[in-house]
Amino acid sequence: MANDLSAMNELHWLIDMVQTIEVGLVVLDQDYNIQLWNGFMENHSGVSPNSIKGKNLFEQFEYLPSKWLKHKMESVFLLKNRAFISWEQRPFVFQFKNYRPITGRADFMYQNVTLLPLSSLTGEVTHLSMIVYDVTDVAVNRLQLKAVNESLEVLSQIDGLTQLYNRRHWQLCMQKEFDRNSRYGDETTLVMLDIDNFKVINDTYGHQAGDKVIQNVSHLINKSLRETDCAGRYGGEEFGVVLANTPAANALY
Repeated sequence: MANDLSAMNELHWLIDMVQTIEVGLVVLDQDYNIQLWNGFMENHSGVSPNSIKGKNLFEQFEYLPSKWLKHKMESVFLLKNRAFISWEQRPFVFQFKNYRPITGRADFMYQNVTLLPLSSLTGEVTHLSMIVYDVTDVAVNRLQLKAVNESLEVLSQIDGLTQLYNRRHWQLCMQKEFDRNSRYGDETTLVMLDIDNFKVINDTYGHQAGDKVIQNVSHLINKSLRETDCAGRYGGEEFGVVLANTPAANALY
């Protein structure tokens, strides 16, 4: 009698943990019918376990990538191995809103999902478990860091006054074009230019006026570029432009 009571308590604890744990738990049979839908899934989907039990997952959530997800699930049933879905591979499986205050800028919940085979007493895989982890904090922080790094990378390449490439990055572009030209034999033109009598402008009107002239010239250069061209500020009032796939005669137009 005591053993039976202990077993009942353990079962009650297990059910309680399944319903209150801060991850999503879904159990499916081989026809993708839902056999278990825990509290996490109810809270974020608005669908109760009683109303969804026995119903087909893909019919209830038509937005799911059924072909792709079924392929993953079939491999779990067939190979009896777990499978993983990372938020970097696919930001989410279930379209749950994000309610976390710290990561409120994310409209939806980023998720990692683990697919686990569930075996019967005979060892046959008859069911599959989906474990859904809310990784919104990690994902948002990583994406923000990536965006900052990309911005810093751009800033490290751009001349602040002209918004053209700085000398270092422009020389890298020129080297790449030279290597490509050497390999394929295409014609490339290098244009070097400066502003005539720039010192007179600075001495007469001041450096702010000189900077404005540099900016205007830079704007004209940038406006004339093709996507394949590379322009940079070489130094002071000097500029360099690499014209890819352009003979020298055509560079005059």
